Amino acid sequence: MSDRELYCDICEGVVLFETPHCGDGHGADCPELACTGCGAAVLIAAGTLRPATRSRRRVPRLAHRHAA
Repeated sequence: MSDRELYCDICEGVVLFETPHCGDGHGADCPELACTGCGAAVLIAAGTLRPATRSRRRVPRLAHRHAA
């Protein structure tokens, strides 16, 4: 098990968090941590997120019609 000291919102202070037994096979690298004081769970993001890219496809403009 891996232990870390983090701020817990429930305990309102810095407390020890530990990695519970991971059923997903992550081992010590499991992103889930549990507060040893109250049992609150947190998930640590291991990677970075990239913003979604928008399609750069141009939409053709329609010709404006004028009244005769």
